[in-house]
Amino acid sequence: MHAGFPQLSSGIFRTLNSGMQGDAHLKSVLSQAGGGMVAGGMALALRLGFSLILRDGLLDETQSRRAKIFFEDNFKISDPMVTGGIRYYQGKFMIRTRQAGDNMNVLLEFCPSPGNLYRNMPWGACLDPFAVVQTSVLDEEEADVKVRCVDLVIHFRDSATILGLIGQANVDIVGLLLKNQVQLTGNVGHLFKLGAIAADVQRLIASAP
Repeated sequence: MHAGFPQLSSGIFRTLNSGMQGDAHLKSVLSQAGGGMVAGGMALALRLGFSLILRDGLLDETQSRRAKIFFEDNFKISDPMVTGGIRYYQGKFMIRTRQAGDNMNVLLEFCPSPGNLYRNMPWGACLDPFAVVQTSVLDEEEADVKVRCVDLVIHFRDSATILGLIGQANVDIVGLLLKNQVQLTGNVGHLFKLGAIAADVQRLIASAP
């Protein structure tokens, strides 16, 4: 299983970098700010990065169809045990640092409200990117409570570690784990799902005309 970590984590951090639009100046500003500011920048970048293909779907009917295929490939799950036979991937992730009082806590949620996934556009119902991907910034007390309800917690050593990884071509999660720069708590299978979504975002960005 660990053999897949480097590829998965690279996709995640490249997607995070896509959300920042590759802005080196923004990374520089965040590196000089406190954990709360880093959390705010990371929450925005994650939301924009993971919803990039879906946001393009708001532009026209062709892009909307492309966004729908992306959504169905990554989030739609056939399940005969639920009413209607369909459910959606609703993974919840908490990204934190181990630095005391850092306030670097970001909650990432997919499809938190399945009944609100679509909005009406001139060409018909269209996926709402910010209903599919939601992020929020939490203080330490809020995060300590919310952490009990998530699928996976990704603990980084500090904010500088996170910023140093954004945009890197190859991020070796195994190496980070061995160096105690990252700790994972919860269902690690969700890391693979997160990485798969990120990889699909990057694939579609690369194939865009």
